[in-house]
Amino acid sequence: MQTGAEAQTGRGDTPETDAFAVHLRAQRGLSDHTVRAYLGDLEDLTGYARRHGVADLTGVDITVLRGWLAAMAATQRSRATMARRGAAVRTFFAWAVRTGRVAQDPALRLASARPASHLPTVLDQASAAALLDTARVRADDGDPVHLRDWAALELLYATGARVGELCGADVDDLDLGERLLRVTGKGDKQRVVPVGELAVEAVEAWLTRGRPRLATDGSGPALLLGRRGGRVDQRQLREAVHAVSRLADVEDVAPHALRHSVATHLLEGGSDLRSVQEVLGHASLATTQRYTHVTADRLRASFEQAHPRA
Repeated sequence: MQTGAEAQTGRGDTPETDAFAVHLRAQRGLSDHTVRAYLGDLEDLTGYARRHGVADLTGVDITVLRGWLAAMAATQRSRATMARRGAAVRTFFAWAVRTGRVAQDPALRLASARPASHLPTVLDQASAAALLDTARVRADDGDPVHLRDWAALELLYATGARVGELCGADVDDLDLGERLLRVTGKGDKQRVVPVGELAVEAVEAWLTRGRPRLATDGSGPALLLGRRGGRVDQRQLREAVHAVSRLADVEDVAPHALRHSVATHLLEGGSDLRSVQEVLGHASLATTQRYTHVTADRLRASFEQAHPRA
């Protein structure tokens, strides 16, 4: 399956993994990030198999798979990583059997590792308001990057979009008149989400007073730009959220915490699960339901603090 230096290290693309990558992108609609993760998992399995006398993935059996996962568990890999790697090999071998690349699926008897269930980090409504107000005040200095950060934070909280979805948004994806934003989520699935008035105010300030000062001939249609005029990347927005969190003196959070927060706040405000599912772009309602646990915990804490006989 591999030759030369690739065979010695267990690294490098192969015809099988190349074809598998095409399948994941074209037929399964998985994101580039997920495809890279799956291919990395298969590369790791290939290296383990070769060290144990198995030439390539077509010779892998259940014993090799279990040994590979056990070796990872011994290095204290997270349960989420273990679960993803198990999913990667199950997906690969099911595809390999269907396409005639292997005769039997060795992953059929592989036990599934369940990722640990962690409740997401959520800002309360007062802290979220303080964060956004701080971003607005910070933008008063006229720095176009600070105007962008204000718009980005307002949009993240208004729409519940993932930071990658917001980075990928174009100017034409935003309809300020209708207060709607079109984003492209996992699996290249598009959805349209509402944008609140305060977010519209921030975006208008960015588009009129910030973006024109950063835009270059190479900026293209990107809604949010970096200081050099290129499309903003996720790292830049993460740094912005951390910086504003410190200024606002609230819990230091990542952009994804704003997504968790808006979901929780919508449910606290009476929104139904299906509506929140549509806003967040969850494929399964079960993913959205975890926010009901957050709201229940917050309600219980409030009750215990305020009720005289709690």
